[in-house]
Amino acid sequence: MECLQDHLSALPIWDNLNETQRQTLLRGTIEQVLSGGTLLKEEGGMLLLLKGSIRVYLLSEEGREVTLFHLRPGDVCTLGIAGVSEQLPFAPQMVVEEDCRFLMTQVSDLKSLVEESLEVRSFVHEQVSRHLVRMIWAMERILFLHVDRRLASFLLEEYHRTGSQEIRMTHEEIAQQISSAREVVARMVKRFAVQGLVEAKRGSIRLLDLEGLQKLDE
Repeated sequence: MECLQDHLSALPIWDNLNETQRQTLLRGTIEQVLSGGTLLKEEGGMLLLLKGSIRVYLLSEEGREVTLFHLRPGDVCTLGIAGVSEQLPFAPQMVVEEDCRFLMTQVSDLKSLVEESLEVRSFVHEQVSRHLVRMIWAMERILFLHVDRRLASFLLEEYHRTGSQEIRMTHEEIAQQISSAREVVARMVKRFAVQGLVEAKRGSIRLLDLEGLQKLDE
């Protein structure tokens, strides 16, 4: 319980809760560990990611995936509690990309706190607004940026995130990340390789010219 409280007390709402509300939050929150590739069902509670990575995406009736954003350690997701899923054409899906550990506050407990506390209500809506902005930004890039810029941007983001110039992902995995087709990504990687920007390997891509990729992303 002490470890759980350590994590929850780091949330900006903690200091604004009275003791009863804090106990409600503690009782309604459980820790979960999931391995990569696991689909995560958003049941309307509050998710606080402690370790790993979760990809949030839309899945069309034809099976096409559109990546919206990622949850990284320290991120909070409250999309379900605000009823956002019901207002979108396709409900956001969540999949564990890297083995993760997270806290999930049950929807019933979170709703009671939202009703009782203006600070909790504001916090929930602030998180939803942040994610909606990220969704709009993702859709804007898909609609208006050519795939070469999206690919260059993604490769640079992974480099900055991991600190490694070796991006260990297949063309299919990269296509999911930038909402494109595997064939298109394969063709673009080959073009980047000819230009000396990257070196294509089996199951990975090595970044050779970071400055050149940056120019493509501008």
